Parts: sequence; C-alpha cells; structure tokens
Amino acid sequence: MLIAGPSVILYRAGAAHQNAISSAGFEQIEIEFDPAWLGHMALPGAPVSRWLGGPLGAESRTLAQVSSHETVEGRLRAHVQRFLERAYRESQSTMPNWLATITRRLREDTTLSVSDLAREVGRHASWLGTAYRRAVGEGLLDTAARYRVERAACLLRETDLPSARVAAEAGFCDQSHMSRTFRRILGRLPSGVREDRQGFRQDSGVSGGPHRTHGASSSREQATSGRETARRAAAAP
Repeated sequence: MLIAGPSVILYRAGAAHQNAISSAGFEQIEIEFDPAWLGHMALPGAPVSRWLGGPLGAESRTLAQVSSHETVEGRLRAHVQRFLERAYRESQSTMPNWLATITRRLREDTTLSVSDLAREVGRHASWLGTAYRRAVGEGLLDTAARYRVERAACLLRETDLPSARVAAEAGFCDQSHMSRTFRRILGRLPSGVREDRQGFRQDSGVSGGPHRTHGASSSREQATSGRETARRAAAAP
C-alpha cells in the first residue's frame, strides 16, 4: 500500500511488518507505548491499522507536532486518545481515481496551478481544490510545498551542495523561501535537516510510558505519524 501524504499507522505489539521506502523517502515520528498507558481505551484488534489522508491525515500533523514538543505525559496521552477515538468513529474512504494523476503531475512539476491540474483530470478548479483537501488532508499548494521540502531534504542529507543550490534545485525562489517553508512544514530549519547526516537513527530504551523515537516498531504498541521527506527514517518536528 502506497503512503504518499500525512498518515498514521498503528502497529500492535509484536506485529510483523516491513516498510519499503521509495526514492522520495519519508519523514516520520514514532510514539511507542504499552497498551496500559491508554488506560481502559480499547485498541484495534488488527495487527496493523492505517489512516491515510483525509481529515485523519490532517490530524496526524497535529499529533506529530504535539508528540515532538509536549513535555507533559498526561497531555500527550490525551492527544493520542482523542486521535484514536476519532479514528474509530470515521471510516477510511477510498481514494478517488483522479488522485493518482494529480499526485504524479505535482511530483513532476510543483509549479502547476490548481487550474492546470484541474484541466488534467477534466474538473473545475474550485471543485478540485475542495475534493483534494477532503481526500488527502491537505491543500494542493500544501502538497506542492511538501514535495519541494522532500526534494530539498534529500539533497541536504545526501549531498554537499550549498544551500543556495539546494533551494534552486528543489524549486524554491531562494534560500529564504526554503527556510520559511521548512519551518512551516517541518518546524525545522534546513541547517537542522542537514545535520541529520550525522545519524539518521537514535535509539534509547524506556519502559512503561511513551517513547518517541526515530526507528521501526518494537515489541510494544507503536503509533507512527508520517510525512515523506527523507530517504531514511528521520525525526519529524
């Protein structure tokens, strides 16, 4: 199953899984916790539960930011509980047929306007803007900006190109534009992303409460909120 936007995946304890990362890569943040940490709240019975795009995909951005910056465990737990309660209430909708075309064209050219994209799928621009946000969980311009950030993040982490060259290659107007977009989408500056080359993964052992980490799942429950920006799993904001 292709994940190409804001999403959340819940791996039950001991669930076997394998993630294949495309050339675009992804950026993720993981929250590992014992089931008892959520109190009496029931978790899905399936080994793996996915909420891809849509309103829940949009909500995953909030969950990622909260888990990155929240220092009070009780508030973090409340956010995770609210997300899961909403996820149980809302069914996962099927992605529309036209979405693959829009995604491909935006990846090919992030400068395409909403009108250009609407003509590609034979729809009106205003209809497409609303339908796309409903399906994916973010606007078309947000996706275009995210794709530029993905490209720049790969170049920052995997090459020695100067930042000005990276900005141009990724489709930004200049370094200032790139920095503003990184801060808005990742909550980080390009200089911080470049430092990820020092080590894409950090592991530490904890027991009981939540464990926010960069890696793959362990023997405990794992809720992962992902954004595709890095070739290898790296810390999201």
